[in-house]
Amino acid sequence: FTGGDEYQKHFLPRDYLATYYSFDGSPSPEAEILKFNLECLHKTFGPGGLQGDTLIDIGSGPTIYQVLAACESFRDITLSDFTDRNREELEKWLKKEPGAYDWTPVVKFACELEGNSGHWEEKEEKLRAAVKRVLKCDVHLGNPLAPAVLPPTDCVLTLLAMECACCSLDAYRTALCNLASLLKPCGHLVTTVTLQISSYMVGKREFSCVALEKEEVEQAVLDAGFDIEQLLQNPQSYSVTNAASSGVCFIVARKKPRP
Repeated sequence: FTGGDEYQKHFLPRDYLATYYSFDGSPSPEAEILKFNLECLHKTFGPGGLQGDTLIDIGSGPTIYQVLAACESFRDITLSDFTDRNREELEKWLKKEPGAYDWTPVVKFACELEGNSGHWEEKEEKLRAAVKRVLKCDVHLGNPLAPAVLPPTDCVLTLLAMECACCSLDAYRTALCNLASLLKPCGHLVTTVTLQISSYMVGKREFSCVALEKEEVEQAVLDAGFDIEQLLQNPQSYSVTNAASSGVCFIVARKKPRP
């Protein structure tokens, strides 16, 4: 299994972004899944949706698309990732440094969903203002953000990360419990998981994943102390993963109050 050391040494953010986040208008499975996630996030965090003070995004990778909707509803956002290179890529965009990845087409699409297609630059600035910190994370730790300690949060977001970080169903179940520990009672978990995927490509390098069934993900979320409020499955599969993948699953779940 691809462990943390391999990710630290060999996961190249620009190869990953070029493969999965080229959003130039040409049709591709990767673009369709990105649209699906943006649409789900818009419905989740848009008017009448989830809101609060704080949100923690676990396993951000080098991407910011996943918090474009949430920055309208949460004033304090934490991004996090295991690898130094991914965190450096996030900081580049947040600080508007030369050579930062251009998220403009994705930001414009997110603004279109909100009915504000002309206000993409304001959206970028709003997100930069809402992201207060970029931290190292490891979902296998009891406190995934250690050594940092944050107050219990209103929402934990984790997209397309947990299946890559975990080597088995048991490890995935334990990691979900670790994420639950970051939440206030009645806080929300929002997650997208790629189903039945055993590996994916970043450039010429293959990274392994735990192959999860929808029912296994659902049960793991319930057993981690959540009630599932929404579950959507998109049958679209990535073009650069193993052929057995059965699409992605988007879940919104509420942490049960303490008895």
